[in-house]
Amino acid sequence: MTSQHRRETTALRAYSFAIFMTSAVIISYMPLYFKSLGFSSTQIGFLYSLGPLISIVSNFMWGVTSDRMQTIKKVLLILLAAQTAMTLLLGLASSYGAVIVLLCAFNFFFYPIYPLTDSLSIVTTQMQGRSFIGIRVFGSIGFAVSALVFGFLIGKLGASYTIYVVFGLSLLSLALAFTVADKRASVKKMEFGGLWNILKQREVMMFLLCALLLAVAHRLNEAFLGLSIVMLGGSESLVGYAWMISAVSEIPMFFLLNAYGERFKELPLLALSAVLYVIRLLLAGLIQNPLWLMSTQLLHSITFAIFYFVAVRYLNRVIPEEYRATGMAIYTIVWSSLAGLLSGTIGGPLLQSYGKDIVYFVAACFAASAFVGFTLLTWYSARSNRGLHSRP
Repeated sequence: MTSQHRRETTALRAYSFAIFMTSAVIISYMPLYFKSLGFSSTQIGFLYSLGPLISIVSNFMWGVTSDRMQTIKKVLLILLAAQTAMTLLLGLASSYGAVIVLLCAFNFFFYPIYPLTDSLSIVTTQMQGRSFIGIRVFGSIGFAVSALVFGFLIGKLGASYTIYVVFGLSLLSLALAFTVADKRASVKKMEFGGLWNILKQREVMMFLLCALLLAVAHRLNEAFLGLSIVMLGGSESLVGYAWMISAVSEIPMFFLLNAYGERFKELPLLALSAVLYVIRLLLAGLIQNPLWLMSTQLLHSITFAIFYFVAVRYLNRVIPEEYRATGMAIYTIVWSSLAGLLSGTIGGPLLQSYGKDIVYFVAACFAASAFVGFTLLTWYSARSNRGLHSRP
């Protein structure tokens, strides 16, 4: 590794660390911040669904912009500067209507930062002949450190200070973004011809449906874990510990899958991930102690980490190379945007009307449906392969 490559890698690691610190605070504590403003669970659920809805448009738009401008860094600088400004304005808003408008603007700039950062990291590591995991893992570390440190801080100061933490971390991320080396954008814009070719593949469509079901289950936990812990009598700092546990637990699993994952077939691993999600979510629904609810985040390593790693590998195998960028764009919309929209819309009213137990039991039902789907997809794929091998 040359000294230039070391500098590029160090800068990307520091920047990834910072943006995932921001993400940790937003995911963990923004629901509590909105609660401190006096909003109901239904209102918070609606606010949570706004981001995924906006991201359907913004991820595509900023990806195309980056591709056409042939730069990732400059687009990231624009997004981070706008995110910082929107955070400042959001901190001044207190009425529900004003928060809705400003949160829409905030999410328009916030969500595309992460796929573009992944693109920059992937291009950089490919040019260096190194593994993308070596940079991505620093994001997980940043998430864990942020959840712990700022969980303690917000626990002492109160959830109303969350927005100031987000503002400070946004400024830090913007400053560190200036230090990263720019690369030509590698993300292709979505081609509708490619879209149709993907949608015609039955196996891909079955996978996307199963992924959506499991993603809704995952997002229901993500959106309402913090509120559930507080409703059970836990503190804001306990919420931070919960998110720290999940982030730390995925790090060794990423390395294990990177080293040994190729030995196992993707679809059985995805079915295993789904059934483990069922167990995790059922436990979370049954538990009535905030400490034990926090401890269920340990299962993040064998649920989310397996699914995240294996699903991307599976798509790269089944989608033809000329349509791979389009396929990954569709997958991002399914996993992040549609699932987040559905979970926020479903979970908020359920939490307010029936409590956290029903939210988690419904999430477990979504995960169980995904398990059945992945099991059927495993059988269908095996039968198709047997049919191909038996042809003369």
